Parts: sequence; structure tokens; C-alpha cells
Amino acid sequence: MEGENQSRVSEFILLGFSEQPEQERILFLVFLIMYLISGLGNLLIILAIRTDSRLHTPMYFFLTNLSLVDICFTSTTIPKMLVSYLSGNKAILYISCLAQVFFFTWSAIVDSMFLVSMAYDRYMAICTPLHYNMVLTPKVCVLLVVVCWFGASANALTHTILLSQLSFCGHTEIHHFFCDINVVIRLACSDTFINALVIYTMGGLTTVIPFIGILISYIHIFVAVLRIPSAQGKWKVFSTCGSHITVVCLFYGTIIRVYFNPMSPHTAQQDTASAVMYTVVTPMLNPFIYSLRNNDMKGALRMLFTRKSDLSLRVGNILLGFLTLQFHCCDKRFSKNLH
Repeated sequence: MEGENQSRVSEFILLGFSEQPEQERILFLVFLIMYLISGLGNLLIILAIRTDSRLHTPMYFFLTNLSLVDICFTSTTIPKMLVSYLSGNKAILYISCLAQVFFFTWSAIVDSMFLVSMAYDRYMAICTPLHYNMVLTPKVCVLLVVVCWFGASANALTHTILLSQLSFCGHTEIHHFFCDINVVIRLACSDTFINALVIYTMGGLTTVIPFIGILISYIHIFVAVLRIPSAQGKWKVFSTCGSHITVVCLFYGTIIRVYFNPMSPHTAQQDTASAVMYTVVTPMLNPFIYSLRNNDMKGALRMLFTRKSDLSLRVGNILLGFLTLQFHCCDKRFSKNLH
């Protein structure tokens, strides 16, 4: 009875996508490139917004936070996978697995909340422009961000604590490239009813309901845009919002498919492929969607690249420090796994 609520395993094995060395080399290069594009793109958005005073508005304030979370999102899963491919050691410590569950859940929830905030910002700007500055004041924007950060922390902590109470009796192979809570709880040999209940209830509040809210806001936006007499103006808003809603549907659609559709038959490989969409592809696409289709962002990026060389050097040092920190952390975890 004493060990009933304690894990009997010290580590898990992340099987990833493939066990073939040739395929792992290709996967390493693909995910490394995607990780660098995602990290660099989101970091450039943050720097461009912070250095251009014209972009200090609610929309770009939320975009800055979204980019920061996207960097955390990809950094939670990809570096560990890259180190595993390089070293051949796919083990992850039990405590590291719990940490990965926490930060992954936290990043996903914060990402979802910021997408809702940005959709609400666009709704206010297009549908009720006269009330925009009165409603989305700096104080309200900061409050929304604080609620997103701390609300997600409480949610992720709840999932992690409940997961830590489960017993694992020897099944250590995880058919995934990171410690996904849905996959980990299937390995437990104790009752997981509470865990599943919390996933559905809290997940519904932070995923399904926000997705419905975003869809409703964009329906109102599209109806408002149809009233615009200029065909060029309609096309501009439709092309931009259409890109936004495509990424939103990709993000929420794959999450809902994996976590909230148990009746649908899907294999572990399909779940892993779906996870790539919301953990890697969406954070990588966000910088392109929110910058290349935005003239203000393109102008800010041009200003960023045409500044003096000391700024370029500073940006390079920031990027180098960011990448060094990520792989240093992975090397430390790898060293612990070896011991």
C-alpha cells in the first residue's frame, strides 16, 4: 500500500517516429530546420515589435506574447527529440517527463488563450471600431495576459499533480516523441478516471469553448467585411483573416481530434503526426501569417534589418545564446539519463 501511489519506474522510453537510423537522420534535419525557423521567426517578431513604437498597440502586444509562448512551445519538445536522435538514447527520466507534461500543457493553454485574445482584438477593431480604444486599454490588455499566464499555470499544475499520483508498473515505452499526457496515462496501472475527467473538463474550457468563440468572432468579422464597398478592401481583410483562421483551425482541429474524439479510430502514429501539427507546424507558421501579410510588420522588420551593425550583432548574440541554452539543457538531461 505504501508504494501504491508512487511510480515504480524511474524513466520512460520515447519511441518517437522511427527506429531506423537512416530515417532518424532525415527526421533530425527536418525538425532541426523547423525548430530554427520557428525560433528565429518568432524572435524576430518580438524584436521588431519592441523596437518599433508604432506597433505598441493591443494587437501587437498580444502577438508578442503569442510569439514568446510559441518559442516555449517548440522548446518543450523538439530539443529533447533532437538530442535523442543524435545520441541514440531515447530515455527520459520520470521527473523530466512530468516537467515536460507541465510545460507542454501550459504552453498549449496559453497559446489557446492568446489566440482567443487576438481574435477578440480583431473583432473589436473591425466590428466596433468606435469602442476599441475604450475597451482594450493598456490596463485591460495587461490583465488579460496575466490571467492567461497564471490560469494556464494552475491548469497545467493540476494535470501534472494528478499524473504524479498514478502508479506505473513497468510499461515504459511511450509511442510518441514527447511525454504527452494522454499517452502517459495509458501506461498507468492505477485508476485514471479522475485524470481523464479533468482532461475533458479543463480541456473543454481551454480548447473547445475558445475555438467556438474564435469561429463566432470571425463570422462577425466576415459579415462586417461584406459591407465594405471597396472590393480591394474586402480582399485585403479576407486574405489576412483567412490565413489566420486556417492556422487556428489547424491548431484546434488537431488537438480536438487527439484529445476529445475517443470514438474515432486513430493509431499512435496518427496521433503523433497530429501532434506535430500543433506543436511544431503551427508555431512555425504563425510568424509568416502575422508578418508577411501585414504591411506594418514588414516595415518594422525592414527597419530592424537596416539598423546599425551593433543591433545585428546583438540579435545574433541573442539567437546564439537562445540556441546554446536549449541544447545545454538537453545535454544536461541526457547526461542524467546516462547516469
